[in-house]
Amino acid sequence: MKKENNYVIIWLLSGCLLLFMMVVVGGITRLTNSGLSMTDWHLVTDTFPPLTEEKWSQAFEEYKKFPEYQKINIHNDFTLSDYKFIYFWEWFHRFIGRIIGLAFIVPFVYFLFRKRLSTATIKKCVILLFMGAFQGFLGWFMVKSGLVNDPDVSHFRLALHLTFAFITFAYTLWVALDLLYPEKKEIEKSLRTIARVALALLLLQIIYGGFVAGLNAGLIHNHWPLMSDGQFIHDSVFLEQKNLFLSFTEGKSGVQFVHRTLAYFVVGMIVLLYFKSRSFTLDKGQTNGIKILLLLVFVQFGLGVLTLLYGVPLWLGLTHQVSAFFLLTSMTFTLHRLSK
Repeated sequence: MKKENNYVIIWLLSGCLLLFMMVVVGGITRLTNSGLSMTDWHLVTDTFPPLTEEKWSQAFEEYKKFPEYQKINIHNDFTLSDYKFIYFWEWFHRFIGRIIGLAFIVPFVYFLFRKRLSTATIKKCVILLFMGAFQGFLGWFMVKSGLVNDPDVSHFRLALHLTFAFITFAYTLWVALDLLYPEKKEIEKSLRTIARVALALLLLQIIYGGFVAGLNAGLIHNHWPLMSDGQFIHDSVFLEQKNLFLSFTEGKSGVQFVHRTLAYFVVGMIVLLYFKSRSFTLDKGQTNGIKILLLLVFVQFGLGVLTLLYGVPLWLGLTHQVSAFFLLTSMTFTLHRLSK
């Protein structure tokens, strides 16, 4: 590692930490049904929450104009105090997004003028800049879908927003790892291929995790290893929608079936990677990366089962999402060490 890259690496890893916080708070926001509490988006004026009771009352009255209040919360004796609770999590989620923007742009400009960044790193950072901006757009694009008729966000937009956050984190970590491990080495292409397939399956699983969250599909078929009525694939999978494609993308039972089944494939590919890697002489980073990856995939699998069996309590649903983040971190690190 070049000494002049130290601060750049710290900056990028700090960005990874902030993105982790963003995903955690985003999970809390979703699980507490707080995502539709802020009915508009302003870059500057929403930076801080209402500071007076009059401003709070105005925000609450504005919230009452939208479907979530009119179709759901109006029947739940929903008070200003309740509104302040859900407002806080959505506001905090957006506030961290603003902090991430500043934490990236300001040091980037500084490093650029101090000529601390190579041409290749500058190009990667520009990509990260656009990814961050696009992620902000996706957040509002998702929220907007729940402010029209249906008092819930589109599960497609939720999955897109969630998955792109994971991808942005993974790419930020990859750029940091490029600086942390600048040396080139011989690679085992067969292991790299397995790791790439495992990563692709993991990202698909994250997408379906977003579908499950968006459709509240974790609240049904709370059994394992089989679905309800002792069936591997429950009859409801075929009854909810007009065809199989819609069943597996929009039906609660179908989406849950895909998510729980994909988990076996993710575990299988990582187990394959572990046993295949034992046939090669690997360095310490590669070996430890694969071992940690194997441990985390079983932890994540177990948390997924428990989350399903207990009907997605907030703490367990959040733990399952955080564990997915650690799994992706390990997957990204391991693939990087097997690729360069």
